[in-house]
Parts: sequence; C-alpha cells; structure tokens
Amino acid sequence: MFKGTPLMIQGTHSDAGKSAVVTALCRVFAREGYKTAPFKSQNMALNSYITKNGKEIGRAQGVQAEAAGVEATTDMNPILIKPTGDYQSQIVVHGSPYRNMKAGVYRQDFYELGLLIITESYHRLKKEFDCIVIEGAGSPAEVNLNDRELVNMRIARLTNAPVILVGDIEKGGVFASLVGTLQLLEEEDRKRVIGVVINKFRGDVSLLEPGLKWFEAYTGIPVLGVIPYVSGLHIEAEDSVVLDSFSKEKDDTKALDIAVIRFPYISNFTDMDPLFSEVDCHVRYVQKAEDLGAPDLVILPGSKNTLGDLQFLHESGLANRLQTLVELGTNLIGICGGYQMLGEVIVDEYEVESSLKVGPGLDLIPMKTHLAKEKKTVLSEGILTFNGKQFFIKGYEIHMGVSTVSDRKDVMPFVVLADRKDGVQMGNIIGTYFHGLFHNDSFREELLNTLRRKKGLSPIISRSSFDRKREESFDRLADVVSMYLSIEMIKKKMLEFQEISKKEAGKGNEERV
Repeated sequence: MFKGTPLMIQGTHSDAGKSAVVTALCRVFAREGYKTAPFKSQNMALNSYITKNGKEIGRAQGVQAEAAGVEATTDMNPILIKPTGDYQSQIVVHGSPYRNMKAGVYRQDFYELGLLIITESYHRLKKEFDCIVIEGAGSPAEVNLNDRELVNMRIARLTNAPVILVGDIEKGGVFASLVGTLQLLEEEDRKRVIGVVINKFRGDVSLLEPGLKWFEAYTGIPVLGVIPYVSGLHIEAEDSVVLDSFSKEKDDTKALDIAVIRFPYISNFTDMDPLFSEVDCHVRYVQKAEDLGAPDLVILPGSKNTLGDLQFLHESGLANRLQTLVELGTNLIGICGGYQMLGEVIVDEYEVESSLKVGPGLDLIPMKTHLAKEKKTVLSEGILTFNGKQFFIKGYEIHMGVSTVSDRKDVMPFVVLADRKDGVQMGNIIGTYFHGLFHNDSFREELLNTLRRKKGLSPIISRSSFDRKREESFDRLADVVSMYLSIEMIKKKMLEFQEISKKEAGKGNEERV
C-alpha cells in the first residue's frame, strides 16, 4: 500500500457494527505487516479511553489502536462529544475539555474549527501509518445534518477514502436500510461506496443468496461479505445502546448476582466487562428499585452528570433501597461518579456538568465532593489493600471532582499511590476514582471469591486473565472477518483510490506550474 492509504467504514445506523468491523480490520492489516491506525474524526460517547500522556479519546479508538498493536493518540479521535444533559455536551478537543456547548451552537459555531482540527490530525496520521481505517458515525443518510457534518461522507471526501457500508441484519430490513441509505447519498458520495457488508448474520447463508444477488443487480454495488454473529467476544462496546441487550433479571444458574445501576448518563460501563467474562457471575443493569432485589454486589458506575444521576437515584427509590441493602450487609462499590454519590453532598458551583449546583449524596460515607473546572485524566497505579491482602493495580482516572473524606478510624483509603491516597474502604463499602478496577485479575479473583465465601461457596482459584481473553478476541474477530470478507478486493479498491488521488494531485501541480 501507499503511505497513509485510507479505508472508511460507515453504517446504515448506529450500532450496525462499524466499530467491530474497524477493530477487526485494524488487526487484519496489522497481521499482514501494515502499520495501521484507526481514525474517527468526531465521536459522541460517554465511554472514554486515556492515552499514555493522559488525554481522553473515545474508548473504541483506544481499543482499535490496541487491536492494531499501536499506541493510541488523540489524532485518532481529535474531537470527543460527551452529553451532559439539558441538550448540552462537553466538547473534548485533543483529549482536553474545550467547552460545554448546545447542539445548535456546536453545529453553527464550531464547524470550521472542527474541520481544521480533523484535517490536521488526519495528515499527521497519514505521514506515520501505512493504512488508516476510518470509522463513521450514525448514518451518512441523515440529510438534515449533512451540510455541516464532520464524521461521514465529508471525511471520506477529505481523505479520498473508499467507503464500505455496513448493515445489521439482526435488526431486520437490512436490504431496505442498505438500499435506502445508498439512494439518499449524493451521486459523488455513492461512487465512493465500493461495497456493502451484512453484519451479525445467523443461520444458513444460502437462504440469503437470492437477496444478495437481487441487491447487486439492483444497485450495481457488490456485497463484500456476510459476517456471521460472533458471540463471546471480550471486546469493549462503546455505545450505551448495547446495555439494552443485558438482562435486569437475576439468573439463578449463576452463583453470583451482580447488579449495576444504570444511570441515565452512565459512563465507562466497560469497567464491568471482566465480570461478564466470569463463569460464576451474572451481571445485570438495573434502573428500577423493584428490579434491584438482593444481589451479592451492587456497583455504582461512572456518570457524566453526577448530580443529575444522583437525583435519579433519589426520585426512583433506588437510593432508599441501596441504603437498606448496605445496612443488611450487601457489598457496594462506587466508581468515579458512583464513588462521589456515596458521600454526604456534591457541590457543582461552576455548573461543570449541569445547572444543578448542589445535591445530597447517599450519605453512606463521610465525604464531601466539589466539582472543579479542571478535569483530571491520568493513567494510575498503586497498592490496593483488601481483606488484609495487598494487590498492585493499574487503572485510569477521569473526573472533575475533588472529594474530601473525614478522618475517622473506621474509614480507610482504598488505593495508595506514590504521591497520594485514593478512595474509601469502610465495612462493606468501597469507593474509588479508579476506572479499570475489575480489569486487575488478582483483585477481581479475591473480590469474587470473597462473595462466594460469604455465601458458603468454595473459591475458584486461578481465574483466567482478562487481557489474554481480549487478545484472543481480537484474533478471533479478525479470523472471522478475514474468512467472510473479500479482503483482497478491498485492498485492491483502496489502492485504486490512491492511484486516482495521486493522478489528480499531479494534474493539480501541472496546472499550477
């Protein structure tokens, strides 16, 4: 390939599988010896990833970089949009908060600056990498937004990338969504589509053949592959829409029942992924007090609008139910925003996250939190003490809160870092700013076996490494995509687009001379 050869993956709608296809292709191209980078110009997500230099990008691009075997940088996702409520979002530019903006203001006032930021990032990647796999967002057929969009066909034109359109057959109407999307594209953009992919197929592909032939005859665009549904992958999802597929009911076939409170503005829910991989754990997401039941462990995850989500806990009755469960001895872990909620009060005098300036916490630990103007984003490591045992753990922090804990004998810090202490451990309650807590295998094993012993069950020794499972998942996904996608045809089309681009650049130079 030429240096900086691009390929763009777009979808007929959100959650069509774009991120997974990009992740797979990053691993496929990397295994073939190409230095590969993911790129998403603008990402709207509450799941973040912290780069080695402490900058914040969309989690999907961080994961895709890991699949490609390269270090993630903010050039791979220069603009991150994090909804906070009140039709407003925090705009993160190159990993640092830029400002909070409403959608209309962002669209009107930020467009030109955004396009410049995106262009500069892409050109830096183009100089460094052989192949750039670009991910779109939502649908390129959102005609009401296309005049000032910064993530789909405008980026394909900017990078001169061929486009693959992904449709999700699991949701039904895949041919209608593919054809409809193509018909709504401008002629110039339609010519960029080198083929379509049907994703998440279950069953006998021969039954799909008549539809595939009809589609190719009707549109003149080839079907590059039908990717089967791949279950059991341990690769983080980015869009919280996936939470809709998780159960809220208890599964009596699993020894441990773990309930995660699903806030309206839940963030970094991928913290829970390692728990899903454990054979004895059933993890469920709960939004109603009546669905909470009596789990073995309750987790309060991160939040992008901590006061708003805290208000949700009080109004839904979940706050009262959580306080009762703690009194009964149920283990409770709060992470980041969930940690802040455990305290007495949260103050947001600068309206960092919302118009709510103060709110009562759950009053389960003696702590007060003030939200600051500056965001802390850093990779962290330290020594965690639990059950009288010490564990070296790694994680990351991403928060705008400063929490002050009262000095009491029954309150112990949770993690000791080189320069400070983090979190609280108080009886059956744990609070911490550490994201990625459960990704630490030794601590996760001790925690789950503690819950087992509490129920009179024998511990499970030597649980599997989650990092190893992730690496195996990258390879398995890449194997499936290599088997069912026309990779050689895709690479051929990528080179054709680059040849055209070089010829057009040459003509331009001749005209200037």
